[in-house]
Amino acid sequence: MALITNAFTTYTAVGNREDLSDSIYDISPSDTPIMSAVGKSNATAVKHEWQTDSLATNTTANVLLEGGTVTAGASTATTRVDNYCTISYKALAVTGTQDAVNTAGRASELGYQLAKRASEMKRDMETIITANQGYNAGSATVARQSRGLGGWLSTNESRGTGGAAATSATAVATDATTANRRAFTEAMLKTVIQSTYDSGGDPTLLSVGSFNKQAVSGFTGRTQARQMIAEDRIQGAAALYASDFGDLKVIPNRFQRARDAFVISPDYLAVAYLRPFAVEDLSKTGDASQKFLRTEWTLEVRNEAAHGVVADLTEA
Repeated sequence: MALITNAFTTYTAVGNREDLSDSIYDISPSDTPIMSAVGKSNATAVKHEWQTDSLATNTTANVLLEGGTVTAGASTATTRVDNYCTISYKALAVTGTQDAVNTAGRASELGYQLAKRASEMKRDMETIITANQGYNAGSATVARQSRGLGGWLSTNESRGTGGAAATSATAVATDATTANRRAFTEAMLKTVIQSTYDSGGDPTLLSVGSFNKQAVSGFTGRTQARQMIAEDRIQGAAALYASDFGDLKVIPNRFQRARDAFVISPDYLAVAYLRPFAVEDLSKTGDASQKFLRTEWTLEVRNEAAHGVVADLTEA
């Protein structure tokens, strides 16, 4: 089919308006499941401290002779625990011209960029919260670093051959070699949940990477389940693990290490803020607005024995 003679087409026209959708499609994940699930507290110094304690071991020998004398038992001191606050931040600059022009998908370029940086900061914080790292007290030339959950856990653990918990607050846990990674099994999980319960914890969260979330959905208890499913639905996921010691919500976490599975008692974990999220103006040196988004915080592991970890897992 030939073009009509002298037909005016879009190929030669110069006055057609552009077609730009008034939406911005960003699939970058911004969910922070652990940060969202645990509590918040206040820090008042860069070295944040709290105390832990435990009751005496229960015994059948706690009996008193009728008319017997009573002697005061020895009291034990609490244990002082600490972590260091770290500063998470994002900085940006937007020219006055860019913030004045008619933009698509956002009313203000500056506001859009600030919201984007805030989501990025939360992702970074979730990564630090779950990281295998010790704390660093910092100096004039070294930034302070908060100890991550992976560097805390030692009481309730299942690790591959060669894996070991951190030996100090400034050290990292020793990872098993690639050859000693293990496939995540229900037996591993049950061992850690039982240990956590026996230690006094009441875990209600299981946080895993995407690969091991699917492994949990394939546990034997899941495959033997019987339930009514709509004929147009395929049930292939497990959102809750019913253990002998209570139900655990199974949450996939994109920002933790995929080799770790954390058993968490949320009441004994918090983010302590020395300075909450805030936006500050940086000095203006030209025709641009410069902003500084920051927060100063640390991970407060209120009692390490309330949590557990299955470490050194395969992740693909």
